[in-house]
Amino acid sequence: MTKPGKALVFMADSDTEQPERPAGNRRRTLAASVRARLLDQINAGKYTPGDKLPSEARLTEEFSVSRTVIREAIASLRADGLVESRQGSGVYILALERANLLPFQEVDPSRVSSMLEILEIRTAVECESAALAAIRRSPAQEGKIIDAFHDFCAAAEAGEKTTNADFALHMAIAEAANNARFPEFLSLIGPESIPRRTLETDHTEAERAEYVTMLCTQHEAIVNAILEGDEEGARAAMRDHLRSSQARYRSLLRRKA
Repeated sequence: MTKPGKALVFMADSDTEQPERPAGNRRRTLAASVRARLLDQINAGKYTPGDKLPSEARLTEEFSVSRTVIREAIASLRADGLVESRQGSGVYILALERANLLPFQEVDPSRVSSMLEILEIRTAVECESAALAAIRRSPAQEGKIIDAFHDFCAAAEAGEKTTNADFALHMAIAEAANNARFPEFLSLIGPESIPRRTLETDHTEAERAEYVTMLCTQHEAIVNAILEGDEEGARAAMRDHLRSSQARYRSLLRRKA
């Protein structure tokens, strides 16, 4: 990540004639710098949940920037749920549990219903990532997908847990879509999104072996479609794979009812 560059204090808000866009860029750079410094102070314990931030005037003096820059920095913190403004009172630090809550943090992989929710979202996202991988992948990305597939099959044949190898294969496919948001999404939900732990405790050894063999076959169909440049085939193979997992979880849900 590029660190905010230095700029002359008050440059963006002075009355001197400056091109409008560069001045705006300087102000945003200063605001990002102030935001980062305030966040460092919060993390260091200078301000704790419930504390009130100093006034705009005090912060202007502390950071040697204009009030506009301070307002933009605080607005950014507020947008991220780190602080809140109370009318007529000031700006307050939010409780850490509220400030640090990220999407998917409350997903419980031990709950069948929770995993079904994740599988439905994965189906919506990963079908498209597979389709894009089929038309956008590079030779290096093809090699990474193949290696990940072989690693998965080797772990399955050895009777080892395949969760991490499975996730690595899906991540390789997401990266081959050449849209950073796809692997970013998978990183957010993590390996816990791979539906294996519940199956390990709710099925016999023979059923687990049959399931892993089926996964190898399904993954092979996805990989082959991508390598052949078959956009629709890759999308359909990924959809079949993830919907199959959904069906098994719904079966588990009925058994637990």
